[in-house]
Amino acid sequence: MKILPAILVLAALSCIAPVHAGDLVDLRVIDRDTGATLQSYARDGKTYVAGMPGHRYSVQIRNLVGERVLAVLSVDGVNAVTGQTASPDQSGYVLDPYQSTEVMGWRKNMSEIAQFNFTALSDSYAARTGRAENVGVIGIAVFREKPLDLPWREGKIASAPLADRYSPPPPPAQPSPPRPAPASVPPGTAETAAAAKPAPSADSVARADSYSPNRRTLEAARPEESLGTGHGARETSQVRYTQFERAGSQPNEIVSVRYDSYRNLVALGVIPQPRPPRHFVEPQAFPGGFVPDPRG
Repeated sequence: MKILPAILVLAALSCIAPVHAGDLVDLRVIDRDTGATLQSYARDGKTYVAGMPGHRYSVQIRNLVGERVLAVLSVDGVNAVTGQTASPDQSGYVLDPYQSTEVMGWRKNMSEIAQFNFTALSDSYAARTGRAENVGVIGIAVFREKPLDLPWREGKIASAPLADRYSPPPPPAQPSPPRPAPASVPPGTAETAAAAKPAPSADSVARADSYSPNRRTLEAARPEESLGTGHGARETSQVRYTQFERAGSQPNEIVSVRYDSYRNLVALGVIPQPRPPRHFVEPQAFPGGFVPDPRG
């Protein structure tokens, strides 16, 4: 089966801390319309970011280790490469050691994505395809690469520098047949095409895109419709096939972040409301003294 290698962009990292840092990768959500990395908020063991309705965004993934990893990206419970209801054994993005990339949309083919954008839950891609139950969460299942025999590496690395070859645990009978999967890379990035070597129980993988988000100004803590991720305008994003064999059937790490509008996160108590200014003086009913003449 064919495996999607994708070329990753070495993106400059923002000074802002990652939304979620794991042992293998860290995750940032970037508002592409402002270039800002969304600030994260923690509550009850979960991590949240506030998105701006109507703004485009990207998911920045950075490999923290000196080996290749596979990142299977789920947005609102949907695989961002294949469009399937997300599962860890599906296609994802391969990152080289210490590499960083930004995934900017839903993979449409080997040269295009449909932009991620913050929109009303009812207008989200997941809701419009009948899968609204997991809207509001972005997750990455991370796999280490299985060490390969030296002779295989010498014979195949040159022709297939990056690849995803995954053999899921066989069901009662036999593993399901492999199927091709898409990948992604940011426009303007050089890439080398590599033919994916068919393998019984191999799964597809891809790679990534690039950019950054911002924080909303304080508004009244009045709930509004929850945010989801829309299926935005088409954008060029080239990718290629590669090989990657997972070290195991279960992810080595899962990193996730929840998102909603700033107003809703304030209403939910995730974002604390600002305290009154220091110069603020609490009004008193009986401050004392006699009645003075009015000024002026």
